[in-house]
Amino acid sequence: MTATAPESTALYDVPGPRTRQRHRLYAAVSTALILALVGWILYLLFDTGQFTYTKWMPFEYKGIQELLLRGLGNTLKAFAMAAMLSLALGTVLATGRLSDHRPVRWVSTLVVEFFRAMPVLVMIFFIFVALKVQPLPALVAGLTLYNGSVLAEVFRSGVNSVERGQREAAFALGMRKTQVMTYVLVPQAVRAMLPAIISQLVVALKDTSLGYLITYEEFLHAGKLIASNLDYDLPFIPVVMVISPIYIGMCMLLSWFAQWVSRREQRSPKTEAVHVAPAEPGTLLPGGGPPTAPRL
Repeated sequence: MTATAPESTALYDVPGPRTRQRHRLYAAVSTALILALVGWILYLLFDTGQFTYTKWMPFEYKGIQELLLRGLGNTLKAFAMAAMLSLALGTVLATGRLSDHRPVRWVSTLVVEFFRAMPVLVMIFFIFVALKVQPLPALVAGLTLYNGSVLAEVFRSGVNSVERGQREAAFALGMRKTQVMTYVLVPQAVRAMLPAIISQLVVALKDTSLGYLITYEEFLHAGKLIASNLDYDLPFIPVVMVISPIYIGMCMLLSWFAQWVSRREQRSPKTEAVHVAPAEPGTLLPGGGPPTAPRL
């Protein structure tokens, strides 16, 4: 038996034997470096006594546990509000940018470009200090303005990524622009937009930690409060080791949710192939048998 050569693709050339050997060498060296880095970090943690019972005993107190849970709940509340409002604002601004009316398109573009360029921390501080808004509304408003502007560009790019022929065919069938957007363009663009939408929501989740700068009692603020009241050296390291995995887990949960939605969309009856029953013998024309050849 002869080995078949690997097929080439349009994206890259299939590596040959030497290239694959070089790639394995790179992977081995990278793995060794990462393991060495992890080992060095663990050595420093053990050398400074970060895993001693004394430094982890405060987390057994019910008051500290309740403080962390309350901070986590406030973080999730701010994220849920900011996520829903950002998606709504992004939809409105994207619709304005795709409008056929030039003034609406110009105003929407100006709003999107302004809030995309403005640092989110500056917006939060301005709303909190200058407008004298409470910490939670100030945090949610700042996150909404920034992430909503970014999502508007994601939505607009996703709709424009659909083949132009789809739009033209829909208009040729007599559909209005609203129907074209609702039934033709948006359903096809959702799959392309979903990874970028989830990535931006992860950014919004992480940016909720900026709330501690305006005294909002979110998760990071709770951790800072706990660390500032511990009476041993380097108190922030155990707190970070508790808070960081929870943030990472929430971000991974969002990514898993996006994959679940993507798989569910692929299994949707609207996108599945329609089963066609096999042909069966029978009359092909009404009122008689199958057609026969004409007599000469």
